[in-house]
Formats: sequence, structure tokens, C-alpha cells
Amino acid sequence: MTSELEKGALSALVMSTIAFTVCFAAWVMNGVLVTYLVSTQVFNFSPTEMGLLVGMPILSGAILRLPMGLLTDRFGGRIIFTLSLFLAAAPMFCVGYVESFQGFLILSLGFGVCGATFAVGVAFISVWYPRERMGTALGIFGAGNAGAALTSVAGPRILNALTDNGADIEQWRVFPKLMAGLLIVTAIAFFLLTKSKKPEATLTFKQRLSPLGNIRVWRFGLYYFLVFGCFVALAQWMIPYYVNVYGFSLASAGMLAAVFSFPSGVIRAFGGWLSDKVGARRVMYWVLGAIFIGCALLTIPKMEIRAPGPGVMARKAGTVQGVEPEHVQLGDDRYQLKAKPDDLTRDESAIFPVFRVWQEPVVSQGDKVKPKQLLARGMTRIDFAANPWVMTFFAFIVGIAMGIGKAAVYKHIPDYFPDSVGVTGGMVGVMGGLGGFACPILFGYLLNNTGVWTTCWIFIGALALVCLIWMHRVIQKMLCEASPALAQQMDTVGAQARESDAP
Repeated sequence: MTSELEKGALSALVMSTIAFTVCFAAWVMNGVLVTYLVSTQVFNFSPTEMGLLVGMPILSGAILRLPMGLLTDRFGGRIIFTLSLFLAAAPMFCVGYVESFQGFLILSLGFGVCGATFAVGVAFISVWYPRERMGTALGIFGAGNAGAALTSVAGPRILNALTDNGADIEQWRVFPKLMAGLLIVTAIAFFLLTKSKKPEATLTFKQRLSPLGNIRVWRFGLYYFLVFGCFVALAQWMIPYYVNVYGFSLASAGMLAAVFSFPSGVIRAFGGWLSDKVGARRVMYWVLGAIFIGCALLTIPKMEIRAPGPGVMARKAGTVQGVEPEHVQLGDDRYQLKAKPDDLTRDESAIFPVFRVWQEPVVSQGDKVKPKQLLARGMTRIDFAANPWVMTFFAFIVGIAMGIGKAAVYKHIPDYFPDSVGVTGGMVGVMGGLGGFACPILFGYLLNNTGVWTTCWIFIGALALVCLIWMHRVIQKMLCEASPALAQQMDTVGAQARESDAP
């Protein structure tokens, strides 16, 4: 690229990344704000109403990604991104005046446009960078996901500072106004510091929508449902997870949730670079495998299991002469028992399961006992504390994999659909955004029907496995179609090997 083009590309990338970070922080604001308002009893929203308020911006942001991508392909990213920021600021500012659930819900739908700016940024950056550098550029832009962590960490502290730790609770209304002001400042800076550039290809509306008939778009959408949708859902779900499972305060839960969300956003830039270097398909193998393994390790819940253990049976008939916690006297024989531990308190810092085994007499003095009759029942108790720091580490690994995966998915789009990056990226983004809306609802359904918090990890791990199998089968099919002679040769060699092994 010439020096002028390089300056334009750099400014587009830097300002798009900053703007998307601000937008993402505003997009997930309800996760912190609604939780705070309910916990301080400013509003008495039911759990269902809370879920709707948290999910509505995610839903509207997801739905708007496709039309916003189309508009960006048509009019260019500079004007559409700027207008999106101004458009989102108005309902965000009005949140500071709401008095009812209905008003909160409508305004939440309005500032959901913040989430649609991702499709705008992808289309805008794609016209500035060549294909061989596209993965890195889009990865850097996608690092704006870290805005979720900024809200998780800073949001509770800002609210506490504004309200003087609850002494002047009505000052919470300043918080959304500050967010609106930040959106407006970002919009002005974005317009002044970027240059206009539209896609070179002139396509009809029908041609722009044509990629939606390609199954590949929907496969990429499923990948993005996993790596982005589940990421957005977990970024909000992790706060009540830590509060309910481990008893952390809201501020501490927000900090620990940021350990999951912040690195996942930042490392997206590395995921784009890696996809450029080794290929997006190979990266997706690693990503899907890491998510599956990480979720499998996270599925074991914090629990206490009581089960029958090794008991003590009589070797011969006789009369019970005495019963003590440590032994049973049967005739002339004494049967030693494992006494019940005095302290059965769970060690919350334990990393591995703790096994406690004891035996409890089931006979009384004077009882007539037959051979092989049970004298003492075995009891086994298994305590698994699901150490919060170990859990946080594995969640961190899953978050890192999702961050890299987000960049790898979008690396595919300009390769396969170079003239329709906006609409294709928008549709894939819609799938991801719908995941961010649907997954918290699904997580809540699984929790309510099983009573187990780790069911969210079970769902994500199963989805990762489905994506991995589908991707592998598609790649195998592509390889066979690209080199049918080699595929036939491998089948022949395999058949000969089986025949040689036959008896």
C-alpha cells in the first residue's frame, strides 16, 4: 500500500477498534446496571424481567447486524459507524430517566445498535486491507470485545462512587448518561479521524444477499454462535455464577468474570495474526478442541456425594456382646470399624475430591447374628469444592480459545466472500448475537430444571463437539473432491491392509 493508503488503513483500524470497544462496553451495560438496581431494591424486577432486560440489547444488536452490514457495503463504514454511535447514544441517555420496566425494555432495544457496529467495522476494515493481512486487522478490531470486561470491572465501582455506596441511590441515573456522552465523543472522533472508502464492487441488492443461500455462511454462523454468542452470554452469566456458587460479592464476581472476558477480547488480535500465518482451519481445530476439553473439566459441579462404602460382615454365627463406634464384639471375635470423622466440614480450598470413609454399626448388643450378616454399614462421602481459582483458570482457557476462534471465523469471510464482506459478516454476526441472547435463557432453563450451575459448560462443550465434527467432515469432503485419485488410492490401501489382517 502507498503511504496515503497506509495512513487511511491505520486510522480506520485504530478508530474502529476504539469505537467498537466503547460500543461493546455500552452494549453489555445492562448486565451490571440491572443487577445493581435489583440488589439495591431500586426496581423489583423478577428474574424473568431481569433476563429480558439483559438480553434485549443483545437481541436487537444481533438482528441489526445484517442490515448494518448491507448499509456499510452500500454507503461506506465512516458514515454508518458515526451515525450508529449517535443513534445508540439517544436511548442510552434516556435510560437515566426510566421509571418502569416497559420503559427500560424499549430503551434497551434502542441502544442495542451498539452491538451491530461490529458488522460495520468488519466491512469498513475489509476495504482497507489486503487479504493476506485481513486476519490480523480483523483480529485487532475484534479485540474491542474487551469492552465487556471494562464494564464488568468498572461498572460496579462507578455506580458505588456515584451513589456514595448507596447513600444517594438516585445518582445511578448518571451512569447511563455518562455512557451516552462517551458514545457521542467517540462518534465525533471517529468521523474526524477516519477517511471514507467504499467497496470497489458495485452489486445489486439481490447480489449482495446471494451469499445467504450458501450453507457455508450458516456453518460459519454456528461457529460464531459458539465462540462469540457463548462468550457474550458467559461474560454476563459468570457474575451470578460466582455469587451463587462461591458466595463472592458483586464487585469480586465482576473482577473474576473479567479474567474470562478481558483476555478473550485482547487475544483476538493474536488469533487474527495466527490465522494469517497458519490458516484459519487449523486454528479452528485447536480452538474447538480446547473449548471441548476445557468445558469437560468444568462440568463437574461443586458437590457432596454420599454413597455406600465397604461394610463389615460376620465371619460366623454368634451373639453380639458389645457395640462401640470403633468395634463390634461378636462372641470371642472383635471386628474393628472405621470411626466417623469428628470434622466433616468441606475444605473449600481443596483442588481434588476429598474422600471420607467410615462404618456405622447396624446391630445391637444381644442380637443373634448369622454368617455373612452385616454388622456395620460402610459410608463414603466425597466432597468436591470445585476450587474457584482452578475453575477460573479453566474458564480463562475457554475464554482464550473463544477469543482466538472469533478472529479465525472472520478470517474465512473475506477469503470466501470478498465482494460481500458486509452482508456475510453481518449474517455471521447475527448468529453470534443471537447466541448472546439465547444462551443466557438456555443456561437459566438448564439451571432451573437440573439445579446444577455447570450445565452451561455441558451445553457449550457439546456444541463445540458438534462444530468440530461438522468442520472435520466438510474438510474431508473438500479434500476428496480436490484430489479424488488420492482419496481412491487411500481407500484401496486401507482395504488391502484390512485384507492382510484378516485370518
